[in-house]
Amino acid sequence: MAAGMKNLSKTFVWILMGLLMLGLAGFGAVNLSGTVRTVAQVGDEDISVDAYARELQREIRAVEAQTNQPLQMSRAMELGLDRLALSRLIALAALDNEVGQLGISIGDENLQKEIVAIPAFQGVDGTFDRESYRFQLEQVGMTDSEFEEDLRKESARTIVQGAIMSGVNMPDIMTQTLAQYVLARRSFTMATLAADALETPVPAPTDAEIQAYYDENTDRFTLPRTKQLTYAILSPEMILDSVEIDDDALRRLYDDRADQYQQPERRLVERLVFADESAATEALAQLEVGGTDFEQLVKDRDLDLSDIDLGDVTRQDLGAAADEVFAAEIDDVVGPLPSDLGPALFRINGSFAANNVTFEEAMPELREELAAERARRLIEAQAEDFNDMLAGGATLEELAGETEMELGTIDWTAQTVDGIAAYDGFRTAAQAVQKGDFPEIAFLEDGSVFALRLNDVLPPRPEPLDTARDAVVAAWTQEQTAKALQDQANTVLTQLAASGDFTETGLPFRVENALTRTAFLDDAPVDFMTRVFEMETGELRVIPGEGTAFIVRLDEELPPADTDEQQQMQEALTAQLSQALAQNIFDLYVRDAQARARPVLDQAALNAVQANF
Repeated sequence: MAAGMKNLSKTFVWILMGLLMLGLAGFGAVNLSGTVRTVAQVGDEDISVDAYARELQREIRAVEAQTNQPLQMSRAMELGLDRLALSRLIALAALDNEVGQLGISIGDENLQKEIVAIPAFQGVDGTFDRESYRFQLEQVGMTDSEFEEDLRKESARTIVQGAIMSGVNMPDIMTQTLAQYVLARRSFTMATLAADALETPVPAPTDAEIQAYYDENTDRFTLPRTKQLTYAILSPEMILDSVEIDDDALRRLYDDRADQYQQPERRLVERLVFADESAATEALAQLEVGGTDFEQLVKDRDLDLSDIDLGDVTRQDLGAAADEVFAAEIDDVVGPLPSDLGPALFRINGSFAANNVTFEEAMPELREELAAERARRLIEAQAEDFNDMLAGGATLEELAGETEMELGTIDWTAQTVDGIAAYDGFRTAAQAVQKGDFPEIAFLEDGSVFALRLNDVLPPRPEPLDTARDAVVAAWTQEQTAKALQDQANTVLTQLAASGDFTETGLPFRVENALTRTAFLDDAPVDFMTRVFEMETGELRVIPGEGTAFIVRLDEELPPADTDEQQQMQEALTAQLSQALAQNIFDLYVRDAQARARPVLDQAALNAVQANF
């Protein structure tokens, strides 16, 4: 037991140290003054204000780490983090109370061994260093006596937990039954009836049928909650024509982009270097007579093609080898040629022609780029003036009338992604805006600025038939096609019940052998195998699909295959179920211990800790 306790205690120490440092990093320990020292009493155990503060900080830090945003205490309470921290501490205290009544403890000697073995408390020589010990505990706001008491309690809890959870095994009949269910197999024959195989194709609906279907299914053609918005926007594109760009600026940008606009001829090259020229010549001779290929030469040198790949190179990169390499054709191997590493063979894999773009040719592109950048700067400079006008009481209509901003309206829903709603920033603002909010200038991803106003909110409502007509026709056609497929499939089913011969149906069919419940068929609905496993041997059934119907006959029910995979799955299932059962038993034990300990809370102390945040 001592050895097991030692391993479990070490695990706890690292978990405890990590959680405490995470919880208090950037915060510092919460220090409450006054006479209140506990927030709850659980049996004979007290939960201190410091313990509650540390646990609450840990919960807050965990959320902040996920969201990368600071979390206010009010929001933390809305998320229930205060209750989560307290419930965890109450559960631990209830277990400590139970352990105390059982008289379980690891003793001072074992506790000392655990502490001195923790690397965080060791000096440069690898032995326990008391100053390091005190320093580490100060960083997490604990005294040595507090840490040692927590470690002692956790070790005792671990002993109790191990005693309860060890040796718990789920009965074999449970795992065997689940394995039989998951790995059972079925063989069946299936014929496919597609819409184009219908004896009587579904005709187009009449106006009366469309109206009747719409009236009967109005709830299927409902417009979502809609915000009617007015907005004003100024984008860089809207003022490009008014932005002046001088030729000197264009020339400077062109010169800065010399590498882009003045690209010399290049080759994609691989270079295989040899110790001397005779070895390179011999390798080339083998290539020429077909005794080997270039890939084998590379492999014989214990190299990969990636090791000899030079990428795209210019004449300047190749030096003395440039003329012959650039004169070669694609896939040619030339050499031996000199290189900075010695004689080498070069294989040419591709070529790039020189790309020389003149200043005059590049000018339109450069002008557009500079104009867009300057337009964004102009808009940014004007944004504050626009905001001042809105703050002074100007409406969006007045803002658009007195500036270069343009006015627009949009019926916005969560599904709207066209026009200005294509911007993430606009969609976020549209989602957040409420009735009575004053318009404010905000920036979009491309440097545009906008402001919006909520005019009205339309609740979900039936879409008028005029605009919903195409959707109504499609739904009616789909429903009628499904009915026609079902009727014709039932006729085929009757025929099969009499003859049992799928070839007589005239439909394409196939036989599937020994498929499990998790098998997936590309052309079948997702619940196809579930329906197959509902069938009895010899049963015929029509299973509807998307624009198709499947006529299925179950041919054979098979047990799980006796394979290594089946054995591994059953073993994994046994371990998983046993672990879950053991955890559930331990959770029930902790709940019972908590109920018998009768926790008593000090709400004033809890409020004081929360106020300190």
